[in-house]
Amino acid sequence: MVTVDRTRGYRVFRVVNAIILTGVVVVTVYPFVNIVARSLSDEFAIRAGKVNLVPVGFTFRTYEFVASDPTFWTNYRNTVVYTVVATAIAMVMTTCYAYVLSKKHLKGRTFLIGIAVFTMFFSGGLIPNYILISSLGLKDSIWAIVLPNAVSVFNLLVMKAFFEGLPTELEEAAAIDGMSTYGILLRIVLPLSKAVLATMVLFYAVSFWNSWFAAFLYMSQNDLFPVTVYLRNLIAGATTGTSVGADATDMTVATNIKSVTMVLTVIPILVVYPFVQRYFVKGVMLGAVKG
Repeated sequence: MVTVDRTRGYRVFRVVNAIILTGVVVVTVYPFVNIVARSLSDEFAIRAGKVNLVPVGFTFRTYEFVASDPTFWTNYRNTVVYTVVATAIAMVMTTCYAYVLSKKHLKGRTFLIGIAVFTMFFSGGLIPNYILISSLGLKDSIWAIVLPNAVSVFNLLVMKAFFEGLPTELEEAAAIDGMSTYGILLRIVLPLSKAVLATMVLFYAVSFWNSWFAAFLYMSQNDLFPVTVYLRNLIAGATTGTSVGADATDMTVATNIKSVTMVLTVIPILVVYPFVQRYFVKGVMLGAVKG
């Protein structure tokens, strides 16, 4: 009887779980599908509120309009460069820091961890950070975006926990064979850490790709903005009744130009994510579960 009850309870759990997850998927996917439908719909259908999940008055005119704006492609290129450079630097710094903290025999290890955790809850504030970036001469440069966000403490702690779970015997054997600390890290530890590395690359890349406030704050030239600031300016222009970018006063595209820009902005992440997703759960869980 106990086995039957457990089986029934498990079945109920699976049904309830499926219903809840299906609802989460619908709530998550619906806004994006609506944005895609609006980007492909006629302006008059959007104004009339006829567009839901299927495009009405199918047209690519707005895509052509946005693609003809050189500012959009300049900002798009900036986003790609900022994301690639920032992610590479962040991965190098986070990996090195996490590997050091994973060594329990390290002197001052508790202090170094405390410094990292402290920054999760306390910061200097917006104005001091702005003064610091300005005094270092980093304004209107990629380093104003890259350096202040080079280490995420959350990512650091996940990688630290992952490295701590690796067999120490492998590193000891490599050390006996004469391999240096950097050799052990590059040739032993990192090849065994593909899951967590891929997960951290995804975390950092998405964070830098979606970031706009740092560029908006520290950059004053339009040709240095990322595409997220371009999108922000479009939305702000629509809110205030002004236009930004190319001749956005053309009312045949003014209604859905924001939707088109959103779609074009999110496409690279959607393309990359499936290739990294298989490492995602494994990388996070192996860094969090201790035996």
